[in-house]
Amino acid sequence: MMLEQKAFLSGNEAVAAGVRLARPHVIAAYPITPQTTVIERLAEMVEDESLKAEYLNVESEHSALSACIGASAVGARTFTATSSQGLLYMAECLHYASGGRFPVVMMNANRSVALPWNIYGDQRDSLSLLDCGWIQAYAENAQESLDLIIQAYAIAEHPDVLTPMMINLDGFVITHTYELVSLPSQEGVDAFLPPFQTVNKMDLDHPMSLAFTAGPAYNQAFKQLQHQAVLSALKVILDTEERFGQLFGRNYSGLIESIHCEDAEFIIVTLGSVAGTVKPVVERLRSLGERVGLVRIRYMRPFPDREIRKALAGAKAVGVLEKDISFGYEGTVFTNVNSALMRSKVIQPRLLNFIGGLGGKDISVADIERLFLRLKSPDDGETVGFI
Repeated sequence: MMLEQKAFLSGNEAVAAGVRLARPHVIAAYPITPQTTVIERLAEMVEDESLKAEYLNVESEHSALSACIGASAVGARTFTATSSQGLLYMAECLHYASGGRFPVVMMNANRSVALPWNIYGDQRDSLSLLDCGWIQAYAENAQESLDLIIQAYAIAEHPDVLTPMMINLDGFVITHTYELVSLPSQEGVDAFLPPFQTVNKMDLDHPMSLAFTAGPAYNQAFKQLQHQAVLSALKVILDTEERFGQLFGRNYSGLIESIHCEDAEFIIVTLGSVAGTVKPVVERLRSLGERVGLVRIRYMRPFPDREIRKALAGAKAVGVLEKDISFGYEGTVFTNVNSALMRSKVIQPRLLNFIGGLGGKDISVADIERLFLRLKSPDDGETVGFI
């Protein structure tokens, strides 16, 4: 196991530290709250030469991702970061990156989208773009944010995957909250993450076509390959986490984190930092004899449908708590969880959707306790509600 240093960092600073350790060749940056600290720290690192990279100040988020696509197309390791309206402004380029199989790594600071204008955190920005072909992971804290950045390059650049990856941090709750973080050594990260090598690039010695047009006869075949690449990431994620744990001693649980679900009758499913609020409530209720549990979704794409079915198999009622809503229907996370459970061959639990935290609205311990009480209450026919 590699020796590590400790540092008191915000989530944004932890991301910047992880990017530095991953040695990207090109960073394309445009500031937006609450992401700005990431690219400020990276600019300082490039300036003081602790990070040898080309730092591109561009005029928009669209340009930032376009620059990363161009750099990736010549075989460079790239990074960018964004949030909220900036991510939506990138939407066109997200599809270019995934369709071109360019393994760009991007941090997104989850933030509400307008209108009303709001700089605080919910997850409507990234969840609205689940279908853009990117791998999507959601961190719970600064340490996981740093570790996910390093792992993201190993996952995205794997020859069976070659797919861009988005690491999501809850705005302000993670991005601006400080905690003690373990920093891997550069030697350790170099051993874990070798230099980027790919055949999917412009090469005068081995010329090939990139970002070309494909009509009806061939287009679907490319989309099928793209779909298979994201599915292939399932195994690559597990293998990458195992190698990471062996080197650095921090072991992650795959696509979901399951807590006390083996015998739980009432389970909350969520993602991101709010899981840190749910965990102590679960432990307190367990100490009182309540059979409750938690599932934290770490990856929304590829979606952990088998893992979800296994974790929820014995529950009587499940509540999906999310900072997102698909207006006029239900939460996007709820839709995905419900779809996974529909494939189950066992009796399905009663499933409720709790929408909260929009625009940064606080989700308290008392709120979580009320959600568990709601799961234990008789079925009143309502499946979607705001907290």
